Amino acid sequence: MIQMKISEIKAQLNENPTESFINELQDDPRKGVQQALQSYFRRKKREREKEAAFEHRLQYERSFWNQGIDLIAGIDEVGRGPLAGPVVSAAVILPHDFHVIDVNDSKQLSEKKREELYQVILEQAVAVGIGIADAAEIDELNIYQATRKAMLQAVQNLQVIPQQLIIDAMEIDTSIPQLKLIKGDAKSASVSAASIVAKEFRDHLMQFYDRIYPGYDFAHNVGYGTANHLDGLRNFGITPIHRKSFEPVSKFK
Repeated sequence: MIQMKISEIKAQLNENPTESFINELQDDPRKGVQQALQSYFRRKKREREKEAAFEHRLQYERSFWNQGIDLIAGIDEVGRGPLAGPVVSAAVILPHDFHVIDVNDSKQLSEKKREELYQVILEQAVAVGIGIADAAEIDELNIYQATRKAMLQAVQNLQVIPQQLIIDAMEIDTSIPQLKLIKGDAKSASVSAASIVAKEFRDHLMQFYDRIYPGYDFAHNVGYGTANHLDGLRNFGITPIHRKSFEPVSKFK
């Protein structure tokens, strides 16, 4: 039996224990040791599942890479539903050795995790492009066409020209081959990365607008029609970043 305190065993299990160490622990009669061991097995199982899910989200990228198509841009947008602020799109080209398994659909991540991953993606990506369609363009074009415009702009703002696009549920006007994926932000790692970048970029922008236009709680509702936002509309009226073609903003003209 291993002559270690249970606290020491737990610490060892949090590192990178050897197979022989694990085998010895299985013969340890102490209940606390067995509980720590089971906790370790559950954690490793979750890690394997997360790793497998990430590899699955790379299936489209790997398929293109194997065909010699190296520069694949994942594209996603955020901000189609709010009453205020722009719709923001991001295009992200990941390197072939990208291995950040937490990168997933931004809606599945906590605010803290999104912010962490946003920084990692910006550091490791081959290229990142941002596209923005503001409230005036949304009112002029409609939200669908404004989103397509922002997506195309994101691609055009990449530092390199992609050979293939993977787009979340949309098609854009470009000669670059594109794969339209329903729920692409959950199926493609590149689109997942784009969803995180677009979400964080827009959230930061709405926090800035909250300082420019106080009273609407933009820092927290990011432009969605919450009670505080509607109170702001009633008390202060519409701002230049409000979408005048959206209900109920049009009632406050």
